[in-house]
Amino acid sequence: MTLARPGDATPPIIRRTVILARALRLEYLTVGWSLFEAGVGVAAALASGSVALLGFGLDSLVESASGGVLIWRLTAERRTANAEAIERLDRTAHRLVAGSLFVLATYVAGDAVWTLWTQERPQPSLVGIALTSISLGVMWWLARAKRRAAVALASRALEADAFQATACFWLSLITLSSVALNALLGWFWADPVGALVMAVFLVKEGREAWRGEDHCAEC
Repeated sequence: MTLARPGDATPPIIRRTVILARALRLEYLTVGWSLFEAGVGVAAALASGSVALLGFGLDSLVESASGGVLIWRLTAERRTANAEAIERLDRTAHRLVAGSLFVLATYVAGDAVWTLWTQERPQPSLVGIALTSISLGVMWWLARAKRRAAVALASRALEADAFQATACFWLSLITLSSVALNALLGWFWADPVGALVMAVFLVKEGREAWRGEDHCAEC
């Protein structure tokens, strides 16, 4: 996402308006894809009994909620030029995005422990394998695009949302590995163990997003 070039005479306020419009398009795309992902993921999880796939689907709901929060934050900035008001909106949105990760981690961990305790055996899910494979590419692209927009807008909330897209990329990989191991090798325990790994990762991402810590790694 090219923001400015040497010799670019475009006024900063116009450049910011253009970047805001791009960021909003990314968030609308996030909400649309995440709702689709959540619907397919949860349906596949219920059909197969996969706790990892259920966690993945619910994370997609959180991602869509996160996108909704950012749409609210970015739209609000379009209506005001007050820097303090924008900063307050950014902090509020930032905390909401981080808090959603903690809620999801708690649920996923509890469900995974229960599945291990009862030794429920999930059925193989080809739909889950296909969905998480596609999600890897989508979330990788979204995370990079959001990070660029966050840097350009100096938005901690948008950067936290980029972190969450990165988390969704890794959760897609964890879920794909868990579901594939169960399908190919019959390792039923790989599914809830993958969900526990997912919960730990979500807590880590939530803490860093809440504190506003910077991620140096590329998305």
